[in-house]
Amino acid sequence: MKGKFEAFLYSVAGVAAVLVILVAINLLGGFFKVRSDLTQNKLYTLSAGTKKILDKLDTPVEIRFYFSKGNASVPVPLRTYAQQVEDLLAEYQQYSRGKIKVVKLDPKPDSDAEDSANLDGIEGQNLNLTDKIYLGAAISCLDSKTTLPYLSPDRENLLEYDLSRAISSVANPKKSVIGLMSALPVMGREAQPMMMRQRQQSMEPWIFLTELKENYTVREIPLTTALIDDDVSVLVVVHPNGISDQAQFAIDRFLLRGGRMVALLDPYSFVEARMAGPYGGPGKYSSTLSKLLPAWGIQFSDTKAVADPLFATQIQRENEVQSDPTILSVTSAGINKEDALGAAIDDLLLPFAGAFTGKPAEGLKEDILVKSTKQAGLIDTSLLEAGGDQVRRALKADHVSYPIAIRLSGKFKTAFPQGAPPQSKDHPEAAPSPTPAGRASPSPAPKAEALKEAKADGVVLLIGDSDFAYDQIAGRAQQVMTQSVFIPSNGNLNFIQSGIEQLAGDSNLIGIRSRSSGNRPFVVVNKMQAAAQEKYQSKIDELQDNLGQTRQKLASLQTGKQTDQKTLLSPEQQAEIKKFQENEAQISQELKQVRKNLRLEIDSLQNAWKWIDIAAMPMLVAVVGLLLAYLKRYRRAAR
Repeated sequence: MKGKFEAFLYSVAGVAAVLVILVAINLLGGFFKVRSDLTQNKLYTLSAGTKKILDKLDTPVEIRFYFSKGNASVPVPLRTYAQQVEDLLAEYQQYSRGKIKVVKLDPKPDSDAEDSANLDGIEGQNLNLTDKIYLGAAISCLDSKTTLPYLSPDRENLLEYDLSRAISSVANPKKSVIGLMSALPVMGREAQPMMMRQRQQSMEPWIFLTELKENYTVREIPLTTALIDDDVSVLVVVHPNGISDQAQFAIDRFLLRGGRMVALLDPYSFVEARMAGPYGGPGKYSSTLSKLLPAWGIQFSDTKAVADPLFATQIQRENEVQSDPTILSVTSAGINKEDALGAAIDDLLLPFAGAFTGKPAEGLKEDILVKSTKQAGLIDTSLLEAGGDQVRRALKADHVSYPIAIRLSGKFKTAFPQGAPPQSKDHPEAAPSPTPAGRASPSPAPKAEALKEAKADGVVLLIGDSDFAYDQIAGRAQQVMTQSVFIPSNGNLNFIQSGIEQLAGDSNLIGIRSRSSGNRPFVVVNKMQAAAQEKYQSKIDELQDNLGQTRQKLASLQTGKQTDQKTLLSPEQQAEIKKFQENEAQISQELKQVRKNLRLEIDSLQNAWKWIDIAAMPMLVAVVGLLLAYLKRYRRAAR
């Protein structure tokens, strides 16, 4: 009896000791903000980019965090997210060692906090007829201030980037100048009477440009310019269809004097083709820099697009889902993750992209940022409208990984050793880029024209697709309460912005955005689907060829009947038509069955791996538990 009492006493004391230890650990953790981040990508730890931004602060920054904490109507998910924001701000404050000051405000109705939120531009979201929910932040440093009106949970993966960008912008209020050249309405456009007659509507600026304006001054430069202003630090060229030789000469001089450029070229811009509309007529929707690229040792075909079956995208066409290898869903396998820019993204969606070939000229270094797999090939852009089936028939693997995005760095040599090109008859209006009011027009530097090679290293980022930066490809706009929020659906927006920001000098933000995408593609499943597709594709192609021939013969027989109605068809001809009709129905049925079998095999692969992912670990734990129980029981029996 005494032994049992002592065992009970010791067990109670042990439990009490464990409870005391746990409470002490929680209290210490609350004081010192100690935590361990066990996620693979360190999603809950301040990134190196954020730490570098905070390390450079020499002036205190105040963050006023507004949240309707006392409002009982706030949904639980939003309240949970607000706590995550608050915890992240505490990390900022702790790491900055006093440079970041966080002020928490609860804007209740008719309170001073609500007045402060309105003055800071924080937007209250209408929950019902009477309640408003505030969840935003205002960041200020001296006389500079920027606002995050609503911290949407849909942008949770971009939260650290948004906060760090805001801190960087107020700490360094001077904005760099970004020059933009494009044949597309990237800057937006207003609907004119002529455009309305052609059923063309007004357009908002592309979202990547709208977000760049938060930190930079963006200036539009025409494709016929003869001079790029000296204060432009980065030149962004988006689909330069119809660019003049004078403009390419201006870009050449811009690079020779130390400028940096991001160029989005395209063998086929479906955005431009769609904007042309049914009344636009046939046109050439490709773009390149024909004078500059050869001087850099680079070739880019404006008539060939990359087709890659391993990066194929599922597309809905005519009530049928097709796998289109010309619309590339590039995974980490095609992205250079060792590069600072490649580390910023996990996936890309590139429709009808082109490839860069050739060897960089002497003095230039090439970094391949995005590439295809070795199963890819180049196809003529005339086949792009024919659909995935026609593309697959024409596709032949070249067993080469085609570079789709590259970076050239080093000392660029001029592409115009003979000087400025003659005035183009197609662009007689070539002139310097427009000068904003209140700023003196810069005079051209006479030494730039005489330069044959740059005195300092330059950087050019070349991307073989321009459509990937278009809003409808990069993500979607979603209405959250009264706020329109852009939700990225891939890494496209991150890639274009990171590339520009890297060249503009603020490279610290790139590492932050590398954690923005939570997309984890099933690489093994995709390879299995590609193998299944290849297994059935030959049979599908054979049946489609037979079906096409049958329909063609049947149409010719029926057309012959219609052209001479006075002549009755002989029984043999009627039997022939009936035979072809029956053959057509049979082939169509076989084709449907083969496609059905393909879908079933792909679905079975997906289901099998889902069950493995979901059930394997619980089953393993159960088996281990049963095994341990059996061993324990066996040992007791052995005693």
